[in-house]
Amino acid sequence: MPGQFEPLPGGGAAVALDDVEISIIRSLAVQLLELIGPGPAEDAPDDPLAELFADGPSEPPADPVLLRLFPDAYSDPEGTPGPKEAEEQRAYSSEFRRYTENDLRAGKRENALAVIRALDELSAADDGGAVLKLSPEQSRQWLGALNDLRLAIGSRLDVKDEEDTDLLYRLPDEDPRKPMVMAYLWLGGLQETLVSTLMP
Repeated sequence: MPGQFEPLPGGGAAVALDDVEISIIRSLAVQLLELIGPGPAEDAPDDPLAELFADGPSEPPADPVLLRLFPDAYSDPEGTPGPKEAEEQRAYSSEFRRYTENDLRAGKRENALAVIRALDELSAADDGGAVLKLSPEQSRQWLGALNDLRLAIGSRLDVKDEEDTDLLYRLPDEDPRKPMVMAYLWLGGLQETLVSTLMP
């Protein structure tokens, strides 16, 4: 079980983590929360209905990591659209973002919080590690959070496709990006084994 998720009887997943791994995942999840920012309810706790009727942002985020986490809904995958098509895509994306981004942020925030809570509840073993056991629902939240963490790190590393990922394996040890690359690849392995535990 070290380093990879395994299915639990009756659903869910388990993985053995050492203290360093626990610390890394927790730190990354906290950074993700800070990046996503507080929810509307945290800004205006005295009005519980405000969140239901609040419009989200209509412009894409300036931060490239947030743009990767909250991409435009409408774009031309085939290439550069003409001026009219580009304007239509911007208008559609803006409208879609206005009605969906708050919910998307709330979901990503809840997934990251689920990771932090699960790690905080771990009881350390004698060797300094612990076995994390997740319910099926927690497993889905972890899967979402691991995906968001990889997208965030991949954005900082400028990973756009599989070819970029292959180049990461050949980075020299003295490259300052190496620790981030190691975290990116390790989280990818965790994510892959968690996906396999959730498959029927």
